[in-house]
Amino acid sequence: MSDTVRFGVSLSMDLLDRFDRLIKELGYENRSEAMRDLIRRKLLEEEWKAPEQEIFAAVFLVYDHHTMSLASRLLDLQHGSYAQVIGSFHVHVDRHNCMEVVVLKGPGAEVRELADSMISLKGVKYGRLNMGTTTEMVH
Repeated sequence: MSDTVRFGVSLSMDLLDRFDRLIKELGYENRSEAMRDLIRRKLLEEEWKAPEQEIFAAVFLVYDHHTMSLASRLLDLQHGSYAQVIGSFHVHVDRHNCMEVVVLKGPGAEVRELADSMISLKGVKYGRLNMGTTTEMVH
């Protein structure tokens, strides 16, 4: 016997139409797959809030490399947190701007703190922490 359970959800027609358009654009075959992904994503987001929960993450940074000592400060932060930093990827976007992706792993609180330290540096024009997960967390 399958452990799959069917249940009903009541939605307004407008909301259902918008959801159907979205899942079609995203390439889902059916509503069930889209709903499962939404539920998994929300459950993982809640698990990531636990300060000791080990997570993977990528920090995306866009910055002006002419900002005095910014590149050096970014490197210092990474070297000072080498246990959390798995690696980084640096791209020259244009004459003045660089993008750096720093991959992190560790307890959620430490990863968020390190990401916030990088994102808040003077000269960073855009920064975003994208949380990831280990397969053990996916239900």
